[in-house]
Amino acid sequence: MALDPLVKMFLDRISAGNPPKLWKLPLPAARAAFASLAALAGPKNVPIGKTQNLVMPGPGGKLRVRIYTPVAAGGEALPALLFFHGGGFVFGNLDIYDGICRMLAGGSGARVVSVDYRLAPEHKFPAAVEDAYAALSWLEENAPRLGVDANRIAVGGDSAGANLAAVISQEAKRRNGPHIVCQLLIAPMVHPPGDYPSRRDFAIDPILSGEAAKWFMDAYLTAETDWSDVRLSPLLERDFSGLPPAYFVLGGEDPLHDEGIAYAEKLRAAGVEASVADYAGMMHDFVFLQSVLPQAHEALTAAAAAVRELLER
Repeated sequence: MALDPLVKMFLDRISAGNPPKLWKLPLPAARAAFASLAALAGPKNVPIGKTQNLVMPGPGGKLRVRIYTPVAAGGEALPALLFFHGGGFVFGNLDIYDGICRMLAGGSGARVVSVDYRLAPEHKFPAAVEDAYAALSWLEENAPRLGVDANRIAVGGDSAGANLAAVISQEAKRRNGPHIVCQLLIAPMVHPPGDYPSRRDFAIDPILSGEAAKWFMDAYLTAETDWSDVRLSPLLERDFSGLPPAYFVLGGEDPLHDEGIAYAEKLRAAGVEASVADYAGMMHDFVFLQSVLPQAHEALTAAAAAVRELLER
């Protein structure tokens, strides 16, 4: 299977400008270039009922969060989707993912709570994990004042953010809470050291090439990091029973495709519901390309509807 023609057309357009490889740039320039690409391809002018910027206490200091309330939501307590952005643990922030979170709020009917967790290389593993779990605990503890139903909290994210969602779902099980209703895993990285056919076959993926993946991991990890730590590689967990139902969004040409499938199979084998939306011809994290691909809109709309259905059970 080859890349979808629209994906290839977009990538050819980007390549025509001969952009530098992000991992070869100084970090501030790389982050700025990532933000520029996101602004070019991401969703635009998405209606929302209300946004609210807050600060929560985190393990390493204050963390920014942004809460999205759907249009015509009223004042009642709503379910919540705690969302962690992608970017290889190095890139990404609240503003870059603003349009995506607006779409998820509108489609799911939930208050989306986007978390500006600490980034590498300034903050190494497991800082992002600690922030993610702290955000989950904070959301549950403060649910009444945030207009959230504490019994209906979902977690989700894309790429590195999906890694965090999967990790804290396991962590919440180990710690007997907070309760998570479901997980939304978009292009999840769940086994960084894994050797999968998709990693080899699509190693030149323009967004997550083999070189880029190594650069992200070098930034995120230390020499002492145990690659078998389930807070890094949740696919290596031994017991998947009792985890929240999961909805996966995968791209058929994504280097991370096969580990996403493997994670879904682990969940199913343990009796956990796992639905997989597998989009042929799509590259890594294609859902962000809302201004470019009709499939991106279709995939994110379907994902939001799936979260709504799981939260309403």
